[in-house]
Formats: sequence, structure tokens, C-alpha cells
Amino acid sequence: MAILATLPGPNFFSSLPTTPPTSNDPSSAPPPKPPIPIPKYQPPRSKSPKHPSFKTHHHNSKYYKPIKPGQKIPLPNTEDRAVVVGNSGISYQLPGAPFEFMYSYSETPKAQPLAMREPAFLPFAPPTMPRPWTGKAPMKKSKKRNIKLIEPLGGGGGSNVIEKRYEMLRSYELGKVSLRPREEVLGEPLSRWEIKEMVKRYLSSNRQVNLGRDGLTHNMLELIHTHWRRQPICKVRCLGVPTVDMDNVCRCLEERTSGKIIHRVGGVVYLFRGRNYDHQKRPRLPVMLWKPAAPVYPKLIQEAPEGLTKKEADELRVKGKSLLPICKLAKNGVYITLVRDVRTAFEGSILVKIDCKGLDPSDYKRIGAKLKELVPCVLLSFDDEQILMWRGKEWKSMYSDETHNLNLSPIKPLKKSDSKSVSSSPKMMSLWQRAIESGKASVLDEIDLTPDDLLSKVEEFDSTSQAMEHSYPAIIYSNKEDSDDLREDKDYDDEDYNGKIYINDSFEAVEPSIPLGSLPVDSIAKKLTESED
Repeated sequence: MAILATLPGPNFFSSLPTTPPTSNDPSSAPPPKPPIPIPKYQPPRSKSPKHPSFKTHHHNSKYYKPIKPGQKIPLPNTEDRAVVVGNSGISYQLPGAPFEFMYSYSETPKAQPLAMREPAFLPFAPPTMPRPWTGKAPMKKSKKRNIKLIEPLGGGGGSNVIEKRYEMLRSYELGKVSLRPREEVLGEPLSRWEIKEMVKRYLSSNRQVNLGRDGLTHNMLELIHTHWRRQPICKVRCLGVPTVDMDNVCRCLEERTSGKIIHRVGGVVYLFRGRNYDHQKRPRLPVMLWKPAAPVYPKLIQEAPEGLTKKEADELRVKGKSLLPICKLAKNGVYITLVRDVRTAFEGSILVKIDCKGLDPSDYKRIGAKLKELVPCVLLSFDDEQILMWRGKEWKSMYSDETHNLNLSPIKPLKKSDSKSVSSSPKMMSLWQRAIESGKASVLDEIDLTPDDLLSKVEEFDSTSQAMEHSYPAIIYSNKEDSDDLREDKDYDDEDYNGKIYINDSFEAVEPSIPLGSLPVDSIAKKLTESED
């Protein structure tokens, strides 16, 4: 490196100065950099479109129009088309339709709607929709096309060619098809072996209609008829919120499709189209192009629910925080036994909590609304993704009949001052009643017994129960004199005799109240034959 530094020419390996040269001359300073220019963006577009129908309304929209129950909102520039507010929510009335159309036929709250979140429009394709159309129509005008199915060997056309006329992309026209009665379409009821053979083919089939949180929607009706076009049974699998009330789902399926449910396993329903079903004569239903905004309903959670003051409700909510949930709901699960589980839990506690972690907030709120109507109960809170319910002041036990028949007192909380009080669950009391009726249990008339007296009672009941379990009634046909002598010897009463006697191991007649043993039927017949000889 030292040799290269001594060579003539520029020295690229010379050491750099440790400090830069200082200069007191301000003119020698570098000129300042120009500021970064502000980019010129295009002016923002106006968020509000010219036509009011282009504006999208959702649950956070400021649009709020109060409505009254039974109100009918006519649409402008239309005839016989209106939006109807009824007991089942908002429905759409079209001329020639078999019934009033709704977005969901099964998942409609029971409460009356208070207001609408969007203007009154029909969510169907033109011409039933007065809203300006901005997309592509799903159905074009009717086009007919002739398709040759069989051509003769000699070729050529004419009348020898079998033709079938297909209507391609035919638009739906309401009121153009005369609907047949449901009983005529179903025909004669299916027998058991017919149901078994028909359902067997579709048990493991994946061709099904999935019914989710929105329940039976309007477009599912046409989808079910599409399944019925090629097979007699449509398999419907229900998951999530609708499975809380499967009876309601089955009722809506049969009413709207005119089919018949022939088999049901859990959340899976098999819907039969009918013996005389004709796909060409099905009801023509328009396609719903978007989901209408749900109306405004009353709040489910109130500060002071029915029968409680605000202070009492707050105390119950505080107690519910330390309460363990009776179950945890899985997402898209089957909740068929949920109503029964909540009713059973209310037998032992006034508060019941359900864990709904992982579920959508709208899902567990709908589940709470269903439980409020089906159990029934009073909703207290949805905090921490959990449903807290109170059984209410008008709650009645499911086991009131059993407690009355057993002459037992209802459930009472244990107190320290009352050492003789006993608390039993209603389910346990029903089991005790069955045991008493079958002779496997007995009710003590006296409670204050000594250990020796109690042991003698148990031994007496044990011998009696064992004898009753290993004995049976037998009827012996004999001469009148023998039967009279037998009755005189044993001092039978007419009420206790009743034409029956008991047989012990020695083949001797004993009193019916204290049977001693049993014998097989073959040995009894053999002994009877020997005695006659």
C-alpha cells in the first residue's frame, strides 16, 4: 500500500480529513432545498347520490320512519303493490302471489316493529321494483328453442323428427299458474315401508338445503322446488338459531312449500313433495335480490323488567355474575334441548345463565328472544357474551302434580333453625312415586323411630318386596267343594281373593298378601297333573 501511495497520479487510498473544513463565509453555505409540493388530488365525490333510492340504508343509518301495526304503505306509480306491517313483521304484497312474501318466514320476532330503517321498496327484480335498476337482470325475455332428441336413420327432417320444445330463460310470471290444493298434490299418505325406502337413499346424501341463522328465507322456496324437480325428497339441514324451535321451522316448511315432513332426526328434516307433484305447476316466485333492512323492534333488555324494580334487577344481575352457566353453546350447533334444559334448571334456581362465547351477538340475542317466549322467562342481560335469565314471579313448577300426589311439601331452602326440614328435588320426588307404585319403596308413617325399630321395618319391607318380586298370581280351576274348603281353611276375604291365589315352592296355596315364593309355569302344570291323577 505504501508503494502505491508514492506512484504519480491520483491517490485513491489517501486518508480522509478527520474534521470538515470550517468556513465563516455565509455565502459558501449550500442553498436550502425547496419544500415538497402538496399533491393535488381529485375532488371527493359527493356521498349522497342524486336519486334517493341509490342510498344504502343499514342498522347505523339515521333513517327512521315510525310505523303502526297493520299499516299498509302503498308504493308510488304501482298498482296493488305495497309494503305491509303486520304481526309477523314486514311483508310484501304483490298481485297474483299465493301469499305475502317475506325475507324470513320462520325467524321473525313476535314483537310489533316500531319503525323502518329504509324507504319502502320491493326487493324483487323489475318490473315489480320501481327502484332504478343498476345491474344485470337475472332473467331475460322468453326465448324458445327446438332441440332434436331423436333423428331417423334415413336422415332428413319433417314430421318424422321427434322434437321437444324447451323454454329457455323463461321469466317468472305471477298469477299465470292455477295452484292445486295441498291435499291433491300430496295424495294418499305414505306407508311405513315406503317412508323407510325413500329416506334410506338420502341419509348419507350431500344434496341438501342448508338452513342457517336467517331461517327459511324467501329464495329457499324456489331452491326446494329445484331439488323436487329431480328427486321426491328434499333434505333440509338446520343449524344455529332456528334449531331452538324446530317445531316452528317444520310448520313454516310445510305451509310455504305445500310439502310433507316424513322424517326428522335432530336438525335434519326430510321434506316430501307429494305423489301428484308437477314441477311445471308449482307456484311462480320472484327472486329476492337483496336482504331488506330489519325494522326497529323494542329492546329485549330493560332496566326494570316485568315484576321487578330497578334495584331488584340490579341485585339479580350482580348475583348472576358469580353463577355458573348450565351449558356452552357452540357456533352453528343444534340447540334442540335448550328450552328443556332451561326449564329443568329453573326448578333449582331462580337465575339461569348460558355461555355464548364465540357466537355472533345477533345470534345469542335471537336465542334469548326465543327463550323468552318458549320457556317463558325474563331476560336480564347479555353481558360478557352470556344470557342471564330470571324465571319470573308467575313461574310454575313442572312437577306440581307429583308433589300433590305424594302429599309432600314443595321445595324449601334449608334453614339453620329448622333441623328437621328436608329439601328434595321434584325429579327425585317423581322417582320416589314410581318406586312406591311398583312396590320397591315404602312411605314411613312415623318419622321419630329408634335404630332398632327402623331396622325391623327395613327387614320386614325387604322380605315382603323380595317375596313380591319372586312370586306371581296363578288361577287354579278345581271343584267347587275343594275351592270352598280351601277358602274356609285359609279364611280368604272376597275382596282379597279375587279369583287368584299364590303358589309357593311346596305347591301350597298361601294368602295373596304374603306370598312365599315362586315356581315356573312348567312345574306348576306338572304338579297339577300329578294331583289330578
